[in-house]
Amino acid sequence: MSQLAMTTQPVFRFAPSPNGRLHLGHALSALLNDRMARKAGGTFLLRIEDIDQTRARPEFEAGIIEDLHWLGLDWPEPPRRQSERLPAYRAALDRLSRMGLVYPSILSRGEIRAAVTKAEAETGEPWPRDPDGAPLYPGRERDLSSPARARLTEGSKPFAWRLDMARAVEAAGGPLMWNETGEGHECEAGTIEADPAAWGDVVLSRSDAPSSYHLSVTVDDAEQGVTHVVRGRDLFYATSVHCLLQRLLELPEPVYHHHRLILGSDGRKLSKSNGDTAIAAYREAGMSADALRALVLGDQG
Repeated sequence: MSQLAMTTQPVFRFAPSPNGRLHLGHALSALLNDRMARKAGGTFLLRIEDIDQTRARPEFEAGIIEDLHWLGLDWPEPPRRQSERLPAYRAALDRLSRMGLVYPSILSRGEIRAAVTKAEAETGEPWPRDPDGAPLYPGRERDLSSPARARLTEGSKPFAWRLDMARAVEAAGGPLMWNETGEGHECEAGTIEADPAAWGDVVLSRSDAPSSYHLSVTVDDAEQGVTHVVRGRDLFYATSVHCLLQRLLELPEPVYHHHRLILGSDGRKLSKSNGDTAIAAYREAGMSADALRALVLGDQG
């Protein structure tokens, strides 16, 4: 356990993925984390979420650090990198496995779509979907025997380890809640009742990726002693899964603050592929750091 995790000092973190340049939405999240940490007399951490090594690039990590320093942000060095934390994620997955809460699944996205389309045609009823609109996993492999599961994981076809959601919710042993301090949309401040079952059997790890976002972020926040998770409203519903994993793994529960999103001209959430919203583009166009901070923060913070 880190020294931070053994204190009661408020700890905030900004955790971007190095798969592109930071945009205005990232600037808002980073600046809010830093401002709220300062107001609370706490610590602001930078974590590089480079678990997806097929997309992570050193030049993007360098760009992230350059952009954040230009905005006037500092953090304890070196920043945490998820690629250096693989044993911790494996240990968490193994613990859930020993509890009988994970199973290997082999259906590709195309196969899932085909199974869902067939089921909807046969029943005339819409297939259940998660809060992001993706169809829930059919769970065909959920009740396989141990030998059958072993054959799946030892074969050549890619597979994922999924959380058996129904069993996991039962193992949690009672209602799950989180403390929310954000406001607006569904994020009214107060105690929020978590609904992890809405996500179905979420992926925790893949044969080509050692951990999913859900698992790695939950483990890292606990190990780093993060007390306040400040992030965009697009992750509001995902918090239910993180609450469940915290309960199952006996991890501390941070306070959550889901802030507004900065939307593009088309009304959609900003994307790293949309280069004209990149922090670097504004800097290269001559905008000062003070002006960009004012642009994204507005009355926030």
